[in-house]
Amino acid sequence: MRIATFNVNGVNGRLPVLLRWLEEARPDVVCLQELKAASARFPAAALEAAGYGAVWHGQKSWNGVAILARGAEPVQTRQDLPGVQDGESRYIEAAVEGVLVGCLYLPNGNPAPGPKFAAKLAWFDHLLNHAEGGSAPRRAGRSRRRLQRDADRSRRPSSRALARGRAVPP
Repeated sequence: MRIATFNVNGVNGRLPVLLRWLEEARPDVVCLQELKAASARFPAAALEAAGYGAVWHGQKSWNGVAILARGAEPVQTRQDLPGVQDGESRYIEAAVEGVLVGCLYLPNGNPAPGPKFAAKLAWFDHLLNHAEGGSAPRRAGRSRRRLQRDADRSRRPSSRALARGRAVPP
C-alpha cells in the first residue's frame, strides 16, 4: 500500500492540481492537510469521479484534514485526538483495507516561548499519548522513527526535526 501526504493549502482552489497529481502518482491512500474549507464545501464528488473515496474534517479558512483511498471507501474511526477540544480540525483517522491511517496537521506554535508554543507542546502530548495506545495508526510523512516523550521540555525537538525523523534516536 502506497501512502502519500499532500499539504493542499486550499482544497477547492487547488483541486485541478490535486486531481492531476492523483492521476499521475496514483497513490493508494492520501492524507491531505490544510483543506481551508468547511466540511460542507469539501469536493467529495470530484474526488469520487477521480476514483477516490474520502473522509474529511473540514474547517473554514484554515486547517482541515482528509484521508482519500483509491477505489475504496475509508472508514472513519476517529476525528480529533483524544483530549483535544480546541475546535481546530487537525486530526482524522480511518481504516483503509485493514490499515489504520492517521492524518494530522500540526499546530504552528510560533512564537516560542509563548502561549501558542505551549499549546503546540500540549497537542504533541495528546498525539504521543494516542500513539502509545494499543491501536496507533500508520503516520503519513517521512519519519518512521518512534516518537518518544522528552521529559525535559527545554530539550524538546522542533516540529521540523520531528518531521524529518531526526528528533529522536532510533
